[in-house]
Amino acid sequence: MARTVRGIEDLVAAEIRELGRVVHIGHREVLFRCAAPDAALALRTADDVFLVAAEVTGIGHTKADLRTLADAAEAVDVRRGGNSLDVSASFLGRRNYTRFDVEDAVGVPLAAALGVPYRTRRDGRVPPPGGLSWRVTIADDRAVLALRLADRPLHRRDYRVCSRPGSLHPPLAAAVVRLAGPGATLLDPFCGTGTIPMEAGGHVLAGDRDLAALAAARTNAGGRRITWLTADAARLPLADGSIDRVVTNPPWARQVAPTGELARHPERFWHELRRVLCGRAVLLLHDADLAGATRAGLTVIDRRPVRLSGRHAEVVRLR
Repeated sequence: MARTVRGIEDLVAAEIRELGRVVHIGHREVLFRCAAPDAALALRTADDVFLVAAEVTGIGHTKADLRTLADAAEAVDVRRGGNSLDVSASFLGRRNYTRFDVEDAVGVPLAAALGVPYRTRRDGRVPPPGGLSWRVTIADDRAVLALRLADRPLHRRDYRVCSRPGSLHPPLAAAVVRLAGPGATLLDPFCGTGTIPMEAGGHVLAGDRDLAALAAARTNAGGRRITWLTADAARLPLADGSIDRVVTNPPWARQVAPTGELARHPERFWHELRRVLCGRAVLLLHDADLAGATRAGLTVIDRRPVRLSGRHAEVVRLR
């Protein structure tokens, strides 16, 4: 089971089909089969990947239904070792129990079967590292119990040494890069700490006018071959029609405020985008007003709503 950002489930499924067979696409999850489960650890668009141990139906909305989950947990055959066990749960719709009730209902019998301590997440407690991490999801009357394959979530990238406010979630960055399709050159004119360039690969131009952000991006990039531009996105030092793909997350007054020319004339970005672009652009936008893009001569291909950390945004493709 791959867990995903809400709104990109189909993109995660598309990547999964390159290594196995998709069985079910649901809310923030994709169930699949593959001959080599460890190959799933290379997925870039998934937040995390789990080995499904049990699927349970008949889960209702009352605390009494948690007994069914506990029975399923008691029957799970687990041979993987660890020094402790923790469970993270989520469900859709209103229920007469909390996520912590679900976690404890599953975690206590699982830990007893394995002979290891159960580490609850109640009261904000954080489980220690080195344990087995389980995931429980409930949608309608169906629950899935699954064990994390890796030692830590896939979205925690090794390259993320430096982070700043507004740093993009890596699996979402990987997804928007895939949406842009193939191309010889990719530009991120608001690269920040470099998440999109790091997920892109190939010939990448990464620009920002914030020197501290560029320094953090260079640190994250290590020795990777990326061309860095110290540039205002309203005045890009690039030739007309020289860029095949633009993939970016503009800083339009959410976590990061626009600066330079864009602070006074935000519409200039659209004109610069249209000038340098000879292919397709994919942008992550909040409260997207695309009137400026239309006036600049760009055409909207599609708009995809996404939800990350409780916030709504849109992935917009243009040409």
